[in-house]
Amino acid sequence: MRMANAHKLSRAAAVRAASKPQKKAVNLSINRDLLNRARDVDLNLSSILEAALEQRLQEQARERWLRENRAGMDAYNEQVEKHGVFSDGLRAF
Repeated sequence: MRMANAHKLSRAAAVRAASKPQKKAVNLSINRDLLNRARDVDLNLSSILEAALEQRLQEQARERWLRENRAGMDAYNEQVEKHGVFSDGLRAF
């Protein structure tokens, strides 16, 4: 059994997602045409930005975790390729 992706949504991220965060007003710059098109269709820019930021932060956390744990996963996978896993003789599938 090879380890492909052991990182899922962290407990801290799940707690943040479940609780209602306080809002903070910020200023940012955006392409004027893009802003006008979004307003024309009544898009909620705050919620879209929050969702995009959360997704990007999760992606970066996943990439960082994979980078930090790559050597261990490679060593585990090499061990499995050479010797198999402890349950090889026990599985019925």
